[in-house]
Amino acid sequence: MRARYNALKGFEDILPPSSGLWKELEDKASRVFLSCGYNEIRVPIAESTDLFARSIGETSDIVSKEMYTFMDKGCRSMTLRPEGTAPVARAYVEHNLSILPPPQKFYYAGPMFRYERPQKGRQRQFHQVGVECFGAGAPEADAEVIYMLCRFLEAAGVRDFRLDVNSIGDDKCRPVFRQRLVEFFAPVKNELCPDCQRRYEQNPLRILDCKVPRCVELRANAPAITDSLCDECRAHYENVLGFLDTLGIKYNKNPLLVRGLDYYTRTTFEARSSLLGAQDAFAAGGRYDGLVEEFGGPSTPAVGFAVGMERLAGMLEGNAALPVMDAFIAYIGNGTPQRALKLAAGLRENGCRVELGFGGSLKSQLRKADKHGARFAFIIGEEELASGMVKWKDLKQHTSGETPERDAGLLLKT
Repeated sequence: MRARYNALKGFEDILPPSSGLWKELEDKASRVFLSCGYNEIRVPIAESTDLFARSIGETSDIVSKEMYTFMDKGCRSMTLRPEGTAPVARAYVEHNLSILPPPQKFYYAGPMFRYERPQKGRQRQFHQVGVECFGAGAPEADAEVIYMLCRFLEAAGVRDFRLDVNSIGDDKCRPVFRQRLVEFFAPVKNELCPDCQRRYEQNPLRILDCKVPRCVELRANAPAITDSLCDECRAHYENVLGFLDTLGIKYNKNPLLVRGLDYYTRTTFEARSSLLGAQDAFAAGGRYDGLVEEFGGPSTPAVGFAVGMERLAGMLEGNAALPVMDAFIAYIGNGTPQRALKLAAGLRENGCRVELGFGGSLKSQLRKADKHGARFAFIIGEEELASGMVKWKDLKQHTSGETPERDAGLLLKT
């Protein structure tokens, strides 16, 4: 008996019609991002492990538990990228893009990898579209990327979502907030989940990002980071909110919103939907002004976001449908395959979606035409081959006729 193979756990095939929806979403993202001056960048799927440990944080769940890490044949530690920002920042530094006029704006789309418990909308291989903007530190740059996110979601047909916004300060004011969190959680430290007990010692801000129900309860009255912001970070945050008001973007101030990656500074934001259940975030981003310098580049402000494609597509799965074929060509008899191929090629070169019958009885081929949802069926037999004509059936209007083969394309334009 021959072996039968299935996709690995957490790695899913994306089949039609869902793949068509994904392509449509990626095309819409590209159009929105290009209109705002962003150009596509393509970075490798694998990077040096240290790149992510240094940027995301060695104590983060992603680095400590979830990365796909392996030794290559040169005994180098490699990791399949768990997120897109660090590789794009690495490319920015490696190719000296800081010498170009700022800001430098990029967008990307592709797979990411994290070893997590697979569930709906969360797989071990997952996909993101994202943007990164380098060299713009002004609060209007934050507002612009949030505007782009909202504009993309509207173009995608997402109507019911909530935008949460916060500021997590910077290296000057965050230590003050860290100490306030330590003092707040000290009396209930032993009630936290094991991961949050570790976070309490290493990075208490991450307790605010925990999804364990008991930890969510315990942090309900935690101090707000916005009460600990320095004057510069507070002014930046207030200006971001002001610009969002100017753009007419509705948002919710969420003082407990933090990100699970160490490189974030100041602005953080997430898009959430009630359609996704408890794990309701499907897009997130923020500012990361120190990352380029951490990678050996010059001090460079930066801001960006990423959208989880599995979650976004899951919210829109009712819109997924196979594209309707414009025409189906049925043929039977000696010499008709050549004529059918030629006719199909001519129609396709004029932008039409055309399927061929590929043999069988005429009746079975016309049944295929119905299943493909074709509007027109063209029929070529030996008689049509001799006369240069083709028979046609309008499968929607239930009419039929005959036309010179050269005029078949005109019918599709009616």
